[in-house]
Amino acid sequence: MRKALRGFLSLAVLIGTVSATGASAGAATAAEPTAFGNTAGSDSGTSTDIKDRILAIPGMSLIEEKPYAGYRYFVLGYTQPIDHRHPSKGTFQQRITLLHKDTSRPTVFYTSGYNVSTNPSRSEPTRIVDGNQVSLEYRFFTPSRPAPADWSKLDIWQAASDQHRVFTSLKRIYSKNWLTTGGSKGGMTATYFERFYPKDMDGVVAYVAPNDVVNKEDSAYDRFFDNVGTKECRDKLNGVQREALVRREPLEKKYQEYAAANGYTFKTTGSLDRAYEAVVMDYVWAYWQYSLLSDCDTIPADARNAPDQAIWDSIDSISGFSAYTDQGLETYTPYYYQAGTQLGSPSITQPWLGKLSRYGYQPPRNFVPRSIPMKFQPSVMRDVDSWVKHHAHHMLYVYGQNDPWGAERFRLGKGARDSYVMTVAGGNHGSNVAGLADDDKAKATAAILRWAGVAPAAVRDDPAKAKPLAAFDARLDKRDVMNERGLRP
Repeated sequence: MRKALRGFLSLAVLIGTVSATGASAGAATAAEPTAFGNTAGSDSGTSTDIKDRILAIPGMSLIEEKPYAGYRYFVLGYTQPIDHRHPSKGTFQQRITLLHKDTSRPTVFYTSGYNVSTNPSRSEPTRIVDGNQVSLEYRFFTPSRPAPADWSKLDIWQAASDQHRVFTSLKRIYSKNWLTTGGSKGGMTATYFERFYPKDMDGVVAYVAPNDVVNKEDSAYDRFFDNVGTKECRDKLNGVQREALVRREPLEKKYQEYAAANGYTFKTTGSLDRAYEAVVMDYVWAYWQYSLLSDCDTIPADARNAPDQAIWDSIDSISGFSAYTDQGLETYTPYYYQAGTQLGSPSITQPWLGKLSRYGYQPPRNFVPRSIPMKFQPSVMRDVDSWVKHHAHHMLYVYGQNDPWGAERFRLGKGARDSYVMTVAGGNHGSNVAGLADDDKAKATAAILRWAGVAPAAVRDDPAKAKPLAAFDARLDKRDVMNERGLRP
């Protein structure tokens, strides 16, 4: 469950009670940054350098500036309250990056829900609207972690309030329309931000965002794995996974050697055996998350007669044997904490394994150090799901047909307005607007342009003419496969 959970895009949750939502508005107001001068207007309308204007925001500091043609790119630190309800009880530094084009352009607020990359990059909506991009590191992902870390302050309302303060600080400079976006956990984050601060953004573009409304009910995933792809491909994958458990003894010996050679340990999971099985149990899920049906010819066709090395190599290349070591888990402790307290996590039966599994699909609690207390809050995702169904406005969800995470997805209800859920045929966890069928792609692109306030007249008259306003840039627009391996969205 872990490798898939990392997410192809890089590619939290109410605070446990619905009453907390009502308190959020007042608490956020108390934590608001001081208003920053009269900075409305385009770059050409002021003699002050954009860097100076940004650094004049109370609590904002410069970590570094990196040159990039056509843009200014800043890595910044921003002082945030550890607890937005009680801002006097300490602060921490949260990393932000800013890809600045022009204050006369719209701005896209991006988060992966994990660490932030400190190299210039551009999300798909940023390219579509030819705008600025603010990217935020999710709280508790190092170095954006309070010290000491009070893990009870890691929830989706606190994280949404982080975004709200950043937006409020920068809106005086970037006064045009704003969109929020993210993939996988980032798409979830964009949704939660909209749920708690629905007046901030002019639109939401959420990619492959899971929506685990009832954590204990995961039959949708079982149905997905019964039908995804082709029977031939499913049988090949199931055969390799089964064989990895049949050959547990020789392959775990190889795992011990691998761990010793790389200095890997297993204190969090409790044993090498538990870590080994967690990797193997992720195999089928991770394949469909990261790969396409056309990649199935890379899977050993006759697993029973394949050498041990072939089974090892296939599991490692898809699930990653480092994923459940202490060293592999450490970066993602905040994710597993959230999965085990608010977000929920999937579990699948995998009947083709028979009784070969000793531990089943292990819960997030097994991947968080025992020194960190965890208690699941079942009302959180139900609240968000209900809000999206009844209040979604200017929200776009894009899913991949063959992505396991889409088995439990956000769906729109009668209360939704100018909002869409679209699916990329044969798509995996890297699905985006560009991969949609032509009609949906044009409709989605036109909506993004419209929400950003930059739809050309021709597009307003005929959405079929919609296309990105900025040319493709191979460096800026490359995929950020940040999360690598492990069942994480």
